[in-house]
Amino acid sequence: MTYAVEATPPFYHGTRADLRVGDLLSVGWASNYGSGAAMSWIYFSARVESAVWGAELAAGEGRERIYIVEPTGDFVDDPNLTDTKFPGNPTASYRSRAPLKIVGELTEWTPHPPEQVQAMRDHVAALAAQGITAID
Repeated sequence: MTYAVEATPPFYHGTRADLRVGDLLSVGWASNYGSGAAMSWIYFSARVESAVWGAELAAGEGRERIYIVEPTGDFVDDPNLTDTKFPGNPTASYRSRAPLKIVGELTEWTPHPPEQVQAMRDHVAALAAQGITAID
């Protein structure tokens, strides 16, 4: 594995979970995507845009949130977004098996238009119907 040592904070995690500063995001929770199986990685990004998508596509009914997080251990480039389609990790997306510590919450951010979110949800659902899951 190649470690993402060139990554520069701040880092963000989009979700619907209601958490507090000091809480830890960790592996083992159900995925918001694909099968909903327990995750063996926790995902985050150095780009707010990526976290916005995470928050908007997250399962559940809670308010969309973007937390500012700090990795507590090693992390790597997210291979779901870093491949021949996206060389160089332009989404600045990473994953870790170590917890992410919540150090703040980004309270002002621009959501995508509802029709764009629905188009992305439809796309993810179509992939799932084909048996394509990219998470974990």
